[in-house]
Amino acid sequence: MKIKLVILLTIITSSTFACDICGCFMGITPYDNQSNFGVYYRYRSYNGYTGQKQQFFPSNSSFLPTKNQTTFSQGQHNGLNSDYEIYRTTEARGKYFIQKRWEINAIIPYLNNSERYNNQTSTISGLGDINVYSGYHLIRKLDRKINQRLITGLGIKMPTANHTIKSDAGITYSTPFQPGTGSTDAFIYANYILGYKTWGFSINSSYKINGENKEQESIANSTTNFLSVFKKIEINKNVKIIPSLQAAYEYSKGEMYKGNLTGEHETNNLLTGVGLDIFVKNIAFNTSLQTNTWSAVTDHPRSSGRLVLGITYNINQLYYAIK
Repeated sequence: MKIKLVILLTIITSSTFACDICGCFMGITPYDNQSNFGVYYRYRSYNGYTGQKQQFFPSNSSFLPTKNQTTFSQGQHNGLNSDYEIYRTTEARGKYFIQKRWEINAIIPYLNNSERYNNQTSTISGLGDINVYSGYHLIRKLDRKINQRLITGLGIKMPTANHTIKSDAGITYSTPFQPGTGSTDAFIYANYILGYKTWGFSINSSYKINGENKEQESIANSTTNFLSVFKKIEINKNVKIIPSLQAAYEYSKGEMYKGNLTGEHETNNLLTGVGLDIFVKNIAFNTSLQTNTWSAVTDHPRSSGRLVLGITYNINQLYYAIK
């Protein structure tokens, strides 16, 4: 089946590229109404506190997952000068079209998170909360020059992961640092895509309603908007590449305890970057890199950026469960 210009950008929990603190992210697939499954790896870093220089890869940190441990260091790097938070997520994803316009999606994440404060570095890992969501294609118009899509949907994040991991000192780590939140969350989203010949753009908006766990901890409701401008380049009948320019705005008031804001992990920033997707027959290789362009004074901690790598296998679906 030929790859069409319209790229179906769907959303999980807080838009296509979303606030990772809220457990968010979805990728792209160019196959029109095709089921698929894939694996993605996401890296997100936070550092550059007041008066500090931001680093995408902070000193003494690791891009790849590392083992669970708590370590102490002395000497060169002291206090906030070397503080950071890093969130690494490996996701198994699946999409199934039960009807020509109706899709069901699921994401099973595995998290490996690290934080460094005052020369102490802690790393924890584990299976994350499972996300399930459904989207319906309200507009599906195709012709030789202009293609359009409007997808709306809703979903749920279930409290399937551990959210009470403690440090060696017996102190429970903060909610955003845990593999799970312990809460049931819901989200709604809308995605509009317009393609003209080999060019196109996509805009996504989502809103996430976060519940409270049994410890009365929660994360404030969040919203994310994502814009992508892309171009399809055909190398031959089996190989296509799609470069893109991307921008994502994220907003959340951060952590809450007993219904009151704590002032931690407030998010109000703009990320911009590029993406490159390579399609070889039914296999897609996905990459995306975004860095911090703007942060509000209240943004804490400050996001340095996000890197995403993925591989997806698209199934040539000929039949649907519902006609």
